[in-house]
Amino acid sequence: MKCTLKQHRSECMAMDSEQTIKFFNADIEFQVPAPSEILAWLNALLSAESRSAENIEYVFCSDEYLLDINKRYLKHDYYTDIISFSIEDDPIEATIYISVDRVKDNAQKIGVEFLDEFHRVLAHGLLHLCGYLDKTDEEEKLMREKENQYLDIRQPALRLMENKN
Repeated sequence: MKCTLKQHRSECMAMDSEQTIKFFNADIEFQVPAPSEILAWLNALLSAESRSAENIEYVFCSDEYLLDINKRYLKHDYYTDIISFSIEDDPIEATIYISVDRVKDNAQKIGVEFLDEFHRVLAHGLLHLCGYLDKTDEEEKLMREKENQYLDIRQPALRLMENKN
């Protein structure tokens, strides 16, 4: 899900202020597994899509935190795994909220490892910011193809971590 909201910003601590892609925690304690490898992979996705980023913030939160954002800014009263707020399109500047609770629940429901679903959601949010939609069946099919394409180029270290969990 993507929406534009220029005044909406996270007030969390950055991992590395020099990165154009940063990870934050909102109301939960969450450690991004293999953050350097994930950042390299996400940057490779941007490069493959011929896009550049000024500042992309991934904010990890609980179901309730994201539900509040969904209600307040999108007027939707349901849980979701991800919401992307685009601030600028070129170069990309955005905040992407991810409910770790929802990612865990979805992974269990569809029978995949948490890290596989986590990586899919990371890519999904970035693909929205690159202009891909998923409202129609055709758009959703293309989004899944793109997600799978980028999941396939993950570094071996990320794939090995999945197999261990």
